[in-house]
Amino acid sequence: MVRNEETLQPDIYAERLPDDLSNRQCFVLDPMLATGGSLIAAINYLFDRGAVDVTCVCLIAAPEGLDAVEAATVGREVTIVVGAKDEKLNEVGYIVPGLGDAGDRLYGTV
Repeated sequence: MVRNEETLQPDIYAERLPDDLSNRQCFVLDPMLATGGSLIAAINYLFDRGAVDVTCVCLIAAPEGLDAVEAATVGREVTIVVGAKDEKLNEVGYIVPGLGDAGDRLYGTV
């Protein structure tokens, strides 16, 4: 999944998981939890396929994203592990102060 930078909504660009995740514990690695939209979509994707327990690991998170994920997962077995909680989101949904674009950090820029 990737966040559409214009709409801030998650887009699925590749589905490589089994259709049936019945009774499995799953892990989601998301470097930055900003608005929460992509992480919520990933969590729903896993539970829709039968997962029973999801652990999300994020390097940094914004309070707004944490609140959104918590509200969207009430009653589900979801754990979020965060390296650091940053200050806030800015007007375009980026974490402040943040660390820049995670993809750019991993793969460089053109």
